[in-house]
Amino acid sequence: MRLVKTLPILLSLGAALGSASAWSLPNDQQQPIRIQADDAQLDDKNGIATYKGDVIITQGSMIVKGNTVTMTRAPNGDIDVVTSVGNLAYFEQLQTQGDANPVKGYGVTIQYHAQQNRVVLIDKAKVIDKDNNVTQGEKIVYDTVKKLASAGRATGSKVTESRPRIDMVIQPKKKTEEKSQ
Repeated sequence: MRLVKTLPILLSLGAALGSASAWSLPNDQQQPIRIQADDAQLDDKNGIATYKGDVIITQGSMIVKGNTVTMTRAPNGDIDVVTSVGNLAYFEQLQTQGDANPVKGYGVTIQYHAQQNRVVLIDKAKVIDKDNNVTQGEKIVYDTVKKLASAGRATGSKVTESRPRIDMVIQPKKKTEEKSQ
């Protein structure tokens, strides 16, 4: 890897990922981005960076893991799409300050569409929220701004494991102790 030629794309992708605050805590965007991989291929002309080999990307409370992670830039220089592929690809993030548990997501493919504030999990998709509620299906789409999720079939995408139905487990709310009178 030629660092001198690839440094500008690394810096611009890092800065753009840092501006994508919708998928991390507000103070996470102020944290440095760390990318660990066995190999990095950077195409500065087309705005594409591909990391391979047990890729781990961290920024504050956000973690993305996969066998291959590809980042593309929009024409304005901001991150457009981050795609993590693995068996299984993984992401986690704390949704709000003070949360004890992060939201965790798994899928053969996980795509973060930064411009649309949307996370898409495809094939063996599974999301576990901070209260341990679980949603599984072929495809799960999550809007990080509206906090809305939809799950269903992965039409138009090849899947390794067909799941014609959604499977959800919702944990009961914990009752607060009543005050003694």
